[in-house]
Amino acid sequence: MSNKTPKFTVVGAGPGDPDLITIKALKALASADVVLYDALINEDLLKYASNAEKIFVGKRKGCYAYQQEQINELIVSRAKSHGHVVRLKGGDPFIFGRGAEEMQYAAQFGIQTSIVPGISSSYAVPAYQNIPLTKRGDSESFWVITGTTKSHKLSKDVYLAAKSNATVVILMGMSKLSEIVSIFTKENKEAMPVAIIQNGTTDKEQSGIGTIQTIEEIVFQKKLSSPAIIVVGEVVHHKKKLASVYQEVKEESIH
Repeated sequence: MSNKTPKFTVVGAGPGDPDLITIKALKALASADVVLYDALINEDLLKYASNAEKIFVGKRKGCYAYQQEQINELIVSRAKSHGHVVRLKGGDPFIFGRGAEEMQYAAQFGIQTSIVPGISSSYAVPAYQNIPLTKRGDSESFWVITGTTKSHKLSKDVYLAAKSNATVVILMGMSKLSEIVSIFTKENKEAMPVAIIQNGTTDKEQSGIGTIQTIEEIVFQKKLSSPAIIVVGEVVHHKKKLASVYQEVKEESIH
């Protein structure tokens, strides 16, 4: 048993680029006795926890290093035996990240808990592709929806979002792409722009841009797969418009 006070901090690592982590998150890592980290975090960040025991608890292609119940137990046992446990999660742990569930579990054992928010992939990944989620004249709001619910089905909110004029961001939805396309098609939105961004903000980033009508073919041609983010909305055009403006200015400066 450690003589340190058991403490549990859930830390958002950001969307992939290691520079997109907060100073507060780095301070938490520096003070960690144990770091439990996920598959989607950039492992370069682990160097900031130089004195900590580091345990990989993520999943890769459906293979779990630990089941969620085991992770919960590990949080509690390591906090009691070592002191400060940091749970390092991709993006923001409160956006489809089970951060709240893990904090609730630890609190039941009298462990002090806290959260360090992270930059969410839901808006940072599109931003790296010059796609804003809101833009005057194009979109006044946005939905962020999980493509895979607890029951492994597409969220019913996609049906509601497809009826709106908002930008729709779907995380963990690549396996449901055909279903998503079908829902938007039924709302007569075949021409709606779509962007799919794989491994966003990392050096492995790939993307495909099309419409509801063409996106499945583009995904097939470019061999895009998970982890990827799906963005549906007029704001997707901003990337092309920006490039066009830049090109015009460049050509004028040459002449």
